[in-house]
Amino acid sequence: MIKVENLVYTYPSNEAPTLKGLNFEIKNGEVFGFLGPSGSGKSTAQKVLYKILTGFSGKVEVAGKDLTKWDNSYFEKIGVGFELPNHYMKLTGKENLELFASFYPSGKSRSVESLFEMVDLSDAMNKTVESYSKGMKMRLNFIRAIQHDPDILFFDEPTSGLDPVNAHKIKEHILSLKEAGKTIFVTTHSMETADHICDRVAFIVEGQLVATDTPQNLKHQYGREAVNVELGNGQSQEFPLAQIGDNREFLNFIKEREVKRMETLDATLEEVFIEVTGKSLKG
Repeated sequence: MIKVENLVYTYPSNEAPTLKGLNFEIKNGEVFGFLGPSGSGKSTAQKVLYKILTGFSGKVEVAGKDLTKWDNSYFEKIGVGFELPNHYMKLTGKENLELFASFYPSGKSRSVESLFEMVDLSDAMNKTVESYSKGMKMRLNFIRAIQHDPDILFFDEPTSGLDPVNAHKIKEHILSLKEAGKTIFVTTHSMETADHICDRVAFIVEGQLVATDTPQNLKHQYGREAVNVELGNGQSQEFPLAQIGDNREFLNFIKEREVKRMETLDATLEEVFIEVTGKSLKG
């Protein structure tokens, strides 16, 4: 659905490019994630793809068509959930959605009431957005992006500012959109979010991609080929995975007491992030 070749972008006020020759593809119906430190170029890449930033070099194709050849019909094909909610604060939530729905062909937008119900905002539908919390604004941001039923969705930090319950619901909604055949490009600092929803992730550092793969493969690649076994008495021990079925020490250990927990020692996605970017999520 999206193909990017040697994408370079330099902000007019900068001498050095922010994006330094990106190459990646996003398949139809895939959730693809960009992970990287602040200032690495995640949001810039998205802004090029949804045509906020022009003047790039390289080649970008969307749905088999050069991005520069798309006219305004492109904006009917895409939906964008920005990192910072940008709503009309004096209008109600419902009025905000109705205003944006008017930009699209009549009959295409989904029911406003059903959208507010989807994100548990029905009670706030007729309240002005200035009275919304950040989390409520983010949920309004989400349903505004999907209301015209676009084929491609861009989400920049979709769970930012959300409590764990609502963050989980948004992630499940994104997975439902994937099941409906939507192509979704996500940027996030949340490794848990990326691990939960992304089919593939790409790590971007200083405008360059340094690793692209499934979260599962990356965690396995940067983890250890071992298993940790914890018994009911609290005793635990690690064993190498190679030929573990023939490992006499392992077999004797699991016979000692009831096995409470057994897990492979794959890296977490956060550990992969630190390894490949050289940055701490907390730094």
